[in-house]
Amino acid sequence: MDDPTRVEWREWGQAAFDEAAGADIPVLLSLTATWCDHCHEMDAETYAEPRIAANVNDSFVPVRVDVDRHPRVRDRYNMGGFPSTVFLAPNGEVLTGAGYLGPDGMRQVLDSVRTMWQTKGSGAARVPRQLREDNPPAGELTPEIEQAMLGQLSETYDETAGGWGQEPKFPLPDALEFALKRDREMALRSYDAVSANLLDEYEGGFYRFATDRDWSGLQHEKLLDSNGALVRAFANAYLHTGKDEYREPAERTIDYLTATLWNSDADAFANSQAPGEDAAHGLDATDRATADEPPVDDGVFAGPNALAIEGLLTYYAYTDDERARRYAERALATLREELLVDGVVAHTLENAASDDDPVCLLTNQARALAALTTAASTIDPSVLADATAIADATIDRLHDGDSFLDGPADGVGLLERPLRPLDANVALADGLLELAVLSGEDRYRERARETLEAFAGASDRFGVQVARYATAVSRLLEGPLVLRVAAEPGSDLHRAALRLADHEKVVVPDVDALEAGTARVERGDRVSDPAETPEELSERVQTVLD
Repeated sequence: MDDPTRVEWREWGQAAFDEAAGADIPVLLSLTATWCDHCHEMDAETYAEPRIAANVNDSFVPVRVDVDRHPRVRDRYNMGGFPSTVFLAPNGEVLTGAGYLGPDGMRQVLDSVRTMWQTKGSGAARVPRQLREDNPPAGELTPEIEQAMLGQLSETYDETAGGWGQEPKFPLPDALEFALKRDREMALRSYDAVSANLLDEYEGGFYRFATDRDWSGLQHEKLLDSNGALVRAFANAYLHTGKDEYREPAERTIDYLTATLWNSDADAFANSQAPGEDAAHGLDATDRATADEPPVDDGVFAGPNALAIEGLLTYYAYTDDERARRYAERALATLREELLVDGVVAHTLENAASDDDPVCLLTNQARALAALTTAASTIDPSVLADATAIADATIDRLHDGDSFLDGPADGVGLLERPLRPLDANVALADGLLELAVLSGEDRYRERARETLEAFAGASDRFGVQVARYATAVSRLLEGPLVLRVAAEPGSDLHRAALRLADHEKVVVPDVDALEAGTARVERGDRVSDPAETPEELSERVQTVLD
């Protein structure tokens, strides 16, 4: 990120905290992102003001952190959005924090923090709540968890504008997919709202969110992770409905990903595109074609690429779209060959080449596991070896008690405090359930159960943002619908299996235990007779589900 400020930023690390301790002054931590318009605005209007910059440089140790490149710092110090402006004691504990601050607001906060430090020192600092409560409340997994989440969606559903909640409005792909199987009308109205309001009709791809209840106030940045997840979500809506109105947003987003966010040097997807000028988004197609393209962050990150791979392969499974398959295979090769080391997924391609022992981060592990299980189900069963390696490395390095830590519990500041992110634990548990079916290793299913149980005591308070928790619990308790196919990926029988039933099934290709050219349907203790044709397989699915 270009730095127009006059602030003498330090990098995140022990040296900055040692400097603060030696000078007995606080740290000013600025959390920013390359795609964050308000971050650039704060740089230009606040940190570039000479007196504010001098104040910061004289009375604080200023540290600048890119949240995409340092996710563990982001997750411990985020003040609810970006930019986050956080004041820390030299031990890394939080004095106070805010989001965007204009020049007047910054002057007031700087004076307030200086006075606080002079009068109370480190006594004013605190550890955020999520880092004080180490173990989540465990509980029993019951069908009521799924019903409670459906109730949450129904209660927060916006009958007027679609989607869930008042404002801001995010697309919430996991909630879309949960509702798709359980309340299709509510789900499809929300899909319609997302595509009508967040899809860029000119270039494709989805904007990140809207600030207002009626989906106005668009924030025009586009992120790879949310777009990858939405390709998957809209592809799954197409599976359920067969309607092009759900296939086309996925197709348009693949257009965007493969044109604008493809990093040909890395053979993978770039991380994000900044908003650019708001006025440009209102131009007609002719004028927009001549407008300057908003800048792209070419950084290649493992987790967002894994989401994109999963989304493209899901779309390919239902459409035979060769472009989606081709780009997914290329990004998957980069993930496996450049970012994966002994089951640990390096966070970025920027430092992977020089890092023989990358830091194991739960979100990256969970997303890469999902990408590989999807690939094993749709195009190449041999990648299951890498999926197993990722699962085993995650269990070995991050499993603690009955759940998983976000990363190693060491580092500067609050990084040494354990954090058990619900969303990443759920994503990993869901991936372990898939892996158990594909590999035949029931130990992964038991680890998934244990992980989901570790959070069940608080499940009645979970919001729609973690609807995937209820999805995973439902799949665990009922057992996923499994279609085993004794034929290679791409055969007529395999392609039919991918397109039958709902999106929560698991398709296992190239099965040795069945007679060649046949398929079988399973759910729990129910097992169908063999099927030899797509038509017979469809009948077997209905028999098992009825």
